[in-house]
Amino acid sequence: MKQGRTLQQVAKQIQSDAKARKDFRVPTPELHFSDEGTIGFKVKRDNYAVTPTNHCMRQICSRSRIPADYVDRMQEAKGGALIAENINWWWRNKPEKRMLRTLMNGSQVGRAFVSERYRPLENVDLVAAVLPTLEQLGCEVLSCEVTETRLYLQAATPRIEAKLVGDRVRAGVVIGNSEVGAGSLFEDELLWYLACKNGMIATRLMGRHHIGRRNDPLFELDTAAEYYTDATREMDDRAFWMKVKDATTALFNKDRFLKRVADFEATTEQKIKPVEAVEEITTRFRFSENEKEAVLNHLIEGKHGNNLFGLINAVTRTATDVESYDRSIDLQRFGGEIMELPKSTWAKH
Repeated sequence: MKQGRTLQQVAKQIQSDAKARKDFRVPTPELHFSDEGTIGFKVKRDNYAVTPTNHCMRQICSRSRIPADYVDRMQEAKGGALIAENINWWWRNKPEKRMLRTLMNGSQVGRAFVSERYRPLENVDLVAAVLPTLEQLGCEVLSCEVTETRLYLQAATPRIEAKLVGDRVRAGVVIGNSEVGAGSLFEDELLWYLACKNGMIATRLMGRHHIGRRNDPLFELDTAAEYYTDATREMDDRAFWMKVKDATTALFNKDRFLKRVADFEATTEQKIKPVEAVEEITTRFRFSENEKEAVLNHLIEGKHGNNLFGLINAVTRTATDVESYDRSIDLQRFGGEIMELPKSTWAKH
């Protein structure tokens, strides 16, 4: 498991971002992308200029169907002028209303370019909902981080523990959220090994998208959100965060945990060929060459032998090695997905 910052450091950033956030719903013809790479716009009498993050820039280009490799080529050829010309042309000629999420904290950051119907689920509200629940469950926060795109919180409790192939494993949870349109709010089941301090993400219990869908019967209510009173919004938010608390508690069901441990232990019976198995998951999960090499090395050097259990542990161990916290979470999740692959995956090698 990759270590992020301390809970106190992450909480401080969350509070700071909550105070600095400012959202604008602006028609694209009223936006202007400058040669210097800033987004300029006017709201009433106030003029703004924000610098988009890499994530926000990808959203802008994706919305205008400007390929990322073409953006790189424009940057190499003429710098920001050609990029600005392309973006401004699409903003003028394909007008729509978008939400621009910003942080006005002295740096004037444009952090997301999302649908005007985007329903923010804020990190500060998520933390306020889950931390007291985790404390009641006796959980220890193992790792947490806020990246450019997501908040992550990983925790486990010593109250629910079992033996797993000579080691001890605890019941845990991975909670994540994106305030910038990089995915849903989620709560995933975590198995945390005490000896090696690695974690495997097993299953998703809860996911909540930030935007209404047109085939959703609640879509019409979502589109009418601007007419809701503050009291209605407050009641709606309170009901949702109560569901989050309930889902958090449900993840720590002991019978559920012991069933998951038994399923995981059964993977020791599935023999694999190390090189072929690593090639299989490299292709399936698009590992980089460095990740592929690290997984193979951890598998060969590990104590569990040439079986599926050893392969899963090699992948979750590699999650500690990678630089990106986002990618580390991906690798922990791949460990759980590998456990669920059909036996025929390994029989064909």
